[in-house]
Amino acid sequence: MQEEIRFATFNVCNLAPPGAKLYDNLLPLSEAEYDAKATWIAHQLDQLDADVIGFQEIFSQEALRDVLSRTQKYRDAVHAGFDPDPRADRLTPNVALVSRLPLAGEPTVYANFPEDVPSDSGGPDFDRFARAPLHAQVVLPGERIVDVIVVHLKSRRPDYRSGDSGDDPLQFAMASLRSLVWRGTEAVALRVMLSKLMRESRRPCIVLGDFNDTADAVTTTIVLGNGSNMLGTEERRGRLYDANQIQLRQDHLRHVGYTSIHEGHYSTIDHVLVSEEFNPSSPRAIGEVVDVSYFNDHLRQERPEASDHGQVLVRLRLR
Repeated sequence: MQEEIRFATFNVCNLAPPGAKLYDNLLPLSEAEYDAKATWIAHQLDQLDADVIGFQEIFSQEALRDVLSRTQKYRDAVHAGFDPDPRADRLTPNVALVSRLPLAGEPTVYANFPEDVPSDSGGPDFDRFARAPLHAQVVLPGERIVDVIVVHLKSRRPDYRSGDSGDDPLQFAMASLRSLVWRGTEAVALRVMLSKLMRESRRPCIVLGDFNDTADAVTTTIVLGNGSNMLGTEERRGRLYDANQIQLRQDHLRHVGYTSIHEGHYSTIDHVLVSEEFNPSSPRAIGEVVDVSYFNDHLRQERPEASDHGQVLVRLRLR
């Protein structure tokens, strides 16, 4: 019997309690603004109707629990997530996972890079992820377990240092380069983690989240594991595939695939990546990607309570 499972990724854009100070250039949410934002996210979740959802930019897990209580379809869902370090100088965003399917064990957060990853980012926390990935073992129908990793790679925002200014073209270029190098190092660290996990567990794997880069960018292809050494049948175990590229319904007129609008430029920087078990061309396939949908109408409406990211919904059909 075939069964459909739905996965989604959702960058909510700074979900925090009213009054919480996040950034110097961002005013805290008022009670009314928070209520509007929480209500909008809850409505969007019910529209997605996904079985497993990965979240980014969660400044408060309690705020996410409040959002879930406002939904119709996720009040009893499993919620996995970690609040920022209370000893930190300021609040930092984390990721989270919500699942209507059971988990096989306690979720794991990976704050530090693997030991064998070179720390070349030059960032203030050069041996750590800017936002730690979250790993959960989700139990699919039939008791098969899939490893789900929620990620949020370093943003494209220029990484200015003391005294730097965007008014200077060279300083702006160097700050942008530092962000790129940091994000690239995170991609390498994530690839090392995934290779080890997939080699040892021999389980299907899904990586979803905000990659802050397009699917064909160097950083994303590093996470995918693309390369000449991934061509063999056995080596394919460590590789991932962009769900949008291998979906069965390749209707290019129907799929308007973007999740971000910046300075008039439309791009897709939020992705769902799947292992070979969901690629029908693999002899080890247990299912396939039926289609990928983008929930992005709110981006053009520019509603203040809405996220600045579109959501990605992937329908998988299990064999």
